[in-house]
Amino acid sequence: MVASEIKSPLSFEQGTPGGCSSSSVHHRKQLSVFFIESDNRRLALGRGYTGGTTPVNIHGKPITNLSKTGGWVAAFFIFGNEMAERMAYFGLSVNMVAFMFYVMHRPFESSSNAVNNFLGISQASSVLGGFLADAYLGRYWTIAIFTTMYLVGLIGITLGASLKMFVPDQSNCGQLSLLLGNCEAAKSWQMLYLYTVLYITGFGAAGIRPCVSSFGADQFDEKSKDYKTHLDRFFNFFYLSVTLGAIIAFTLVVYVQMELGWGMAFGTLATAMGISNALFFAGTPLYRHRLPGGSPLTRVAQVLVAAFRKRNAAFTSSEFIGLYEVPGLKSAINGSRKIPHSDDFIWLDKAALQLKEDGLEPSPWKLCTVTQVEEVKILIRLIPIPACTIMLSLVLTEYLTLSVQQAYTLNTHIQHLKLPVTCMPVFPGLSIFLILSLYYSVFVPITRRITGNPHGASQLQRVGIGLAVSIISVAWAGLFENYRRHYAIQHGFEFNFLTQMPELTAYWLLIQYCLIGIAEVFCIVGLLEFLYEEAPDAMKSIGSAYAALAGGLGCFAATILNNIVKAATRDSDGKSWLSQNINTGRFDCLYWLLTLLSFLNFCVFLWSAHRYKYRAVESEEDKSRALL
Repeated sequence: MVASEIKSPLSFEQGTPGGCSSSSVHHRKQLSVFFIESDNRRLALGRGYTGGTTPVNIHGKPITNLSKTGGWVAAFFIFGNEMAERMAYFGLSVNMVAFMFYVMHRPFESSSNAVNNFLGISQASSVLGGFLADAYLGRYWTIAIFTTMYLVGLIGITLGASLKMFVPDQSNCGQLSLLLGNCEAAKSWQMLYLYTVLYITGFGAAGIRPCVSSFGADQFDEKSKDYKTHLDRFFNFFYLSVTLGAIIAFTLVVYVQMELGWGMAFGTLATAMGISNALFFAGTPLYRHRLPGGSPLTRVAQVLVAAFRKRNAAFTSSEFIGLYEVPGLKSAINGSRKIPHSDDFIWLDKAALQLKEDGLEPSPWKLCTVTQVEEVKILIRLIPIPACTIMLSLVLTEYLTLSVQQAYTLNTHIQHLKLPVTCMPVFPGLSIFLILSLYYSVFVPITRRITGNPHGASQLQRVGIGLAVSIISVAWAGLFENYRRHYAIQHGFEFNFLTQMPELTAYWLLIQYCLIGIAEVFCIVGLLEFLYEEAPDAMKSIGSAYAALAGGLGCFAATILNNIVKAATRDSDGKSWLSQNINTGRFDCLYWLLTLLSFLNFCVFLWSAHRYKYRAVESEEDKSRALL
C-alpha cells in the first residue's frame, strides 16, 4: 500500500501515530495532525474522486467559461419558481381551512388540523427532496420533477373546487346550518380525492423547498472575493421572493376567491405555478450545477457502522496506523472538498481509525475517510440550531388560525374600505418586505458599528434577534387578546363570536403581525444562510432541508399543543381555552403559554449558539502546505 503521512502546518510533538501517550488531550491533538492517505481508497469507494465543488453544466461537463453562466441572471429565474411555490403554499394555507369548512362542510377544528398536517408533512418531507438531490438527481432535476408534481396537484385542486361532482350539495346550507352542522357532509370519496391532490401538492413542495435556495446559491462563484457579499444578498432577495409570493396569496388570491369563486382562486395558483415552471426551464442554459455526491444516508450509515465495529479499538494500540484519508487535495466524495479533522465527537473518529488488520482494500463499512466522518459530525453539530426555530414555526402556525378567528370579531374597515379577514396575514409579509428593503441601508450600517461585523450581524446573531422579537410578538398577542375578550364580554358580544365589534378595530393585530414578520425575516434568512454555508459540500440540500423540517415539526407541534391544551383545560361544560366561541375561550392564556415556551426556547438557543463550533475551511494554500 502506498501511503503518506499528512502533517498539519502547526508545530507538534514528533512521533508516530501508533505512539500516542495515554493522555486523552494528547490523543486528541495527535488525531488532529496525523492522517494516512492511500490510493486504494478509490477502489474501496467504487468510484474516483472529483475536483471538489467545480461547477458543471446540465450534462455533467465542467464549465470552462463561468462568465456565461450563473450569477444574478440565473438566480432570478430561480426566484420566480420559489415565488410561485410560496404563493401556492400560502394561498392553500389561508384558503383551504375555509374551503373545507364552507364548501366541504367539515368542522372548523378538523379542517384546521387537516391543513396543519398538510403544511407539516409538506415541510417535514423536505428531507426526502434534499436526499434525492444530494444523492442521485442533483438540485436541478429534483426541482424539475417536483415542481411538475406540484403543478399536477394544483390542477387537481382546481378541478375539485370547480366541478360539482367533487363537492357536497350546497343548497339549504346557510351560516346557521354550518354552525349547527346541518349541511350535507362530503362523501368519503370526495374527501379522499381532495386529500390525494392536496398531498400530491405537498410532496411537490417537499422536493422544491430544500433545493431552490441551495440551487440559487450554487450560481455564485465561491472563489470570487465578493462571494460572501453575493451570498448574503442572495438569501435576502430569496426571502423577498418568498414574501412577494405570500403577499400575492393573501391579497390577489383572496380577492379572486371572493369575486370569482374557489375554482378561479385555486386556478390562479395553478396558472402562476405553470408560468414559473416555464421560466425555470427557460433558464436551463444559464444554470451552474453541482454533481450529486452519492447517497448521504449511505455515507452516514457507513460511518456509524464502522465506528461501532471499532468501538473497542484504542488509539494507543500498536495496530493503529493513522486516520484514513485519500491522497491529494480532493476528497473521495463527488462535489465535496476535503474537510479538516475536528476534535469533537471523538467516538466517531473510530470509523476512520486505520488498523493493520484493515488490509490493502478496506471496506467502506469498516473504514471511512476523515472527510466522511466530518460530514456526520457537521450534521450532528447543526441539529440544535434549526431545532430552536421549531418554536417560531409553531407560533406562526398558531397565528394563521388564531389571529384570523380574532379578526372575525373585530372591525376590519379602513375608512369606507372593508378588508377581508383572510387578508389579515398579508401584514407580516408587508413588514418583511419593508425590513428587507431597508436591511442594507439602515440595519447593516447601524449594527456594523456595534458588532464590527461587515455584514452587520452574524448568521446566528440574526437567528437570535428573530427569536427574541417573536417573544415580544406573542406576549403582545396575549395582552391584546385579554383586552379584546373582556371588551366583548362587557359590550354584550360574549356569544356573538362571528359578529364584528364596530368600535374595536382589527388593526391592533398589526402590532403582533409586524413583529412576527420582523422575527421571521431575521430568523429564517439567517438560518438558511447559516445552513448553506455550514453544511458539507455534498449535503447542501440536506442542510437546507433542516430548515424546512423544523418548519414542518412546528406545524405538527402546533396540532399536538392544541390537542393537549383542549384536553387539559376542558371543563364539565365542554369548554376549553380553545373553544369555538373565541369570546368564551381563553386564547390569551394560550398566548401566555407560547410566550413562556418561546422564552425557554430562546435560552436553549443562546446556550446552543454559544457552544457551536463553526466549520473549519482550508484554503488551497493551507492544503498545499499540509502536503509538504
